[in-house]
Amino acid sequence: MRIVIETLIVSPDDWQLWRELRLTALADAPGAFSSTLAEWSGAGDTEQRWRARLEGVALNLVLTCDGEAVGMVSATAPDGDRPAELISMWVAPTGRGRGVGDEAVRQVLAWVRGNFPATDIVLSVKTDNDYAIRLYGRHGFVDAGHSADGSDERLMCLWGFLS
Repeated sequence: MRIVIETLIVSPDDWQLWRELRLTALADAPGAFSSTLAEWSGAGDTEQRWRARLEGVALNLVLTCDGEAVGMVSATAPDGDRPAELISMWVAPTGRGRGVGDEAVRQVLAWVRGNFPATDIVLSVKTDNDYAIRLYGRHGFVDAGHSADGSDERLMCLWGFLS
């Protein structure tokens, strides 16, 4: 049976969908992100804040597999000396091993390639997240040393590309 993965570009009007996935991601993988479930719950869980998050990041995607929302990823645009950055990547347990992560990375790379040709792309990944490190490596990212995001994170880079 063929797996159908679809991608939705998320706008601030889709804040409730993004909120649901992000809160699930923070609960499922609390150590994988620089923010916490506690920071985005309670008083931090407001429509205005979710809309601002989606407005403040250039690309926000939700991935569905067979109609179920099972993944999310974002990317920042390059700015001055700062390269584009892949951020907030997560795949639900029901989407893992089905190509959702690969599709999320492909979508970010296509967006960067189409909008900012030959720019560098970076990301930070927890040093103990072997699955994510292998996923990013399959797409050409290489380890570039410690990340400024924390001593338990590695910086991975995909240097300017044209393919």
